[in-house]
Amino acid sequence: MSSKAITYLTDAVLITAVVPVGRADDMLAAARDVGAAGGIVHHARGTGARERLGILAIAVEAEKEVVSLVVAAETQDLVAEALYRAGGLDHPGGGFLYMTPLERVATYIPVDALDRLRGTR
Repeated sequence: MSSKAITYLTDAVLITAVVPVGRADDMLAAARDVGAAGGIVHHARGTGARERLGILAIAVEAEKEVVSLVVAAETQDLVAEALYRAGGLDHPGGGFLYMTPLERVATYIPVDALDRLRGTR
């Protein structure tokens, strides 16, 4: 185990969007264009009111993509708007987006970046 202390980032937000398959790449490109560092995409399946078919109202599974990004709280609105527009969330059946405040985020932070944050450089 390393003796180095963990540096936690605060004021971070998790932005998650659930969209039809095929929209995630455009959304990640739009987020990158406004300065978001990266994201994760995974496939999901689920059912909803729109997936009910015919007289028997049989539920049909719908394939979805889930786009997740961790961003600074100060950029959350800019990134969320870019995702919303690029993902077509302004149209019926386009999916949905939500933001979750994160208490602490731990990841590798280069020493020079830590020094800048602490004001020692």
